[in-house]
Amino acid sequence: MADDSQAFSKRTIGSYAALGDSFTEGCGDPGPGDTFIGWADRLAVLLSDEHPEEHGFRYANLAVRGRLLDQIVTEQVPRAKELSPDLVTFCAGGNDILRPGSDPDDVAARYEAAVADLASSVGTVLLCTGFDTRGMPVLRHLRGKIATYTAHVRAIADRHGCPVLDLWSLRSVQDRRAWSEDRLHLSADGHTRVALRAAQVLGLDVPADPDQPWPDEDQRTAAEVRRDNIHWAREHLVPWIGRRLRGESSGDHVEPKRPDLLPL
Repeated sequence: MADDSQAFSKRTIGSYAALGDSFTEGCGDPGPGDTFIGWADRLAVLLSDEHPEEHGFRYANLAVRGRLLDQIVTEQVPRAKELSPDLVTFCAGGNDILRPGSDPDDVAARYEAAVADLASSVGTVLLCTGFDTRGMPVLRHLRGKIATYTAHVRAIADRHGCPVLDLWSLRSVQDRRAWSEDRLHLSADGHTRVALRAAQVLGLDVPADPDQPWPDEDQRTAAEVRRDNIHWAREHLVPWIGRRLRGESSGDHVEPKRPDLLPL
């Protein structure tokens, strides 16, 4: 794994704003009521632990499920600039890449314009690569596009001096237990591992290795795998395709869960 950690002063990260889509909102990691927790919330807790004084750390999460890159740029980037936090995580473009006919080169060009805007206005901007989808149903067929976009993200990070949360090389999230039942969003354990890796990139000491092996599990039979696949297709894949065909988004009428920088 490439070492993307930089020499940050932990006490300079007194505020953090998370930008993005369902990945950063935390879908797949259920919280109280109808809310989600997710890796960004978990990273915020780790950052807050570096500030023992009361109200010494503030956090906002502007991410909304289903958002495309241009929507994130229009809705979230200006708000992040207003908040002017010490740290911004900017994970965007994944939903664009999943769309048929999308061009990762074009998406990357628009992504870089937003990175340049953010980098000139806030403190540190941490970027996220795509996941390696080689073992994932449906998404494995998009692996080439995702790899191309990931290469662009790393190059953009180099050009703008941004640290990188490299999800492609995080081997632990290639295990099925890192993913929720819908196989599109991380599970609580998967979000936890991403949060730990993000904290490492930012130079924090973490309580566990995000890439530590998963416990052994019983081998599933072919019949069990087939039954799980049929259930997944009926309950998750078909509705997801249906929303795409109707031009609907799971994030329609959803507002950011934490629009202001507030103490944890």
